[in-house]
Amino acid sequence: MTKYLLASLVVAAMAARAEEATVKLMTLDPGHFHAALVQKLMDPRVSPVVHVYSPGGPDLQQHLARIEGFNTRAGDPTHWQERVYTGSDFLEKMIQERPGNVVVISGNNARKTAYIFAAVNAGLHVLADKPMAITTADFALLQRAFACAAEKHVLLYDIMTERSEITTILQKELAQMPAVFGELEAGTPDNPAVTKESVHYFCKEVAGQPLKRPAWFFDTRQQGEGIVDVTTHLVDLVQWECFPEHVLDFRHDIDVVKARHWATALTPAQFKKVTQLDTWPDYLRPAVGPDGRLHVLANGEFTYRLRGIHAKISVVWNFEPPSGGDTHYSLMRGTRAALVIRQGAEQNFKPTLYIEKRVAQPDASFAMTLTTALGPINQAWPGVTMQQVGEGRWKVLVPEKYRIGHEAHFAQVTERFLSYLAAARLPAWEAPNMLAKYFTTTRAYQLSR
Repeated sequence: MTKYLLASLVVAAMAARAEEATVKLMTLDPGHFHAALVQKLMDPRVSPVVHVYSPGGPDLQQHLARIEGFNTRAGDPTHWQERVYTGSDFLEKMIQERPGNVVVISGNNARKTAYIFAAVNAGLHVLADKPMAITTADFALLQRAFACAAEKHVLLYDIMTERSEITTILQKELAQMPAVFGELEAGTPDNPAVTKESVHYFCKEVAGQPLKRPAWFFDTRQQGEGIVDVTTHLVDLVQWECFPEHVLDFRHDIDVVKARHWATALTPAQFKKVTQLDTWPDYLRPAVGPDGRLHVLANGEFTYRLRGIHAKISVVWNFEPPSGGDTHYSLMRGTRAALVIRQGAEQNFKPTLYIEKRVAQPDASFAMTLTTALGPINQAWPGVTMQQVGEGRWKVLVPEKYRIGHEAHFAQVTERFLSYLAAARLPAWEAPNMLAKYFTTTRAYQLSR
């Protein structure tokens, strides 16, 4: 009797919370694990009842399994209640029923821009995983979507988790300190002032489990080439770090100078390991070469000018890491110092920020400048210190409590989005800079071909 009463009280409390919550999520055609990571933690402003609209199939089942994993985990379990509709008319059904006010979109990128436009045109807020656009035609539709969102007074926002990574935050902060960094150099196409490189792996773990990827992930017509996918994060960081809170105009501020792409080849055994499929789907067969391997155009690089600053973006996908995991390299070159993030074996595969002096100033004097710079940094990030590790070179030491990991960054992005919803507006620079970002990636895609 006591257990029954307790269960009834829990159900009543959850129902009351669902009614009181101002944010009610709808998940549209989830096909990427990022759709689930938005729900890894709960927030009192968000209803525990989430409506899912999907055509059905393995992508949906994996999504629901991940949510159930969050609900049943031993530590800090969630209490999501998924209400699922499946059918070929799932998009129309969502717009007709409208049980929520925020649509989460993370899945097949070939359909994503159309989903985004349909949702904002129906007067719904959208929280979308990257990339919002993978072709120039998608970019044209995305422009219409942002114009429509402004007209309908709804928010359209993408999930930029890398802004929450602590070494990137500190790189940005130090770049705004002239005594340390000086001024950002302009660089040249062959020697850019800003470089961002990212190495990823098809075979990895998410939430402690081996990641099963859908077969369409390897079809660049559906997923997008690497040059328009992960590069979204890197271009976002260039804009965010070099021109913080500046409104960028893609029509005048950006010129893509050169771009190229190349393939990663997967054996049938490797493909089976990450998809659990014994054969190639028919839509992938055109990408299977004479060597019997699947050639995925997952890699790309491009150089561009942003307001006169030359930047180079590179992304590489390998099958699985020899050790560690995804890695990141980031360089910002100032007139007084270079700020460099490395994440290799020397750094135990943890992002580590270095300050490399570029002026004829004694190390002891420059160290005093760095000590002064730590004052405002420690106000926001107590415990951050610096250690000299060579002539003219310092390592930024970051307490482990700030290294919360990629998956936890989704909660931080969601928190930002919820604050924007409460204010009923994005910061003035966010929407134009999202357009600038996707213009850059889709223009590079076009140029690489």
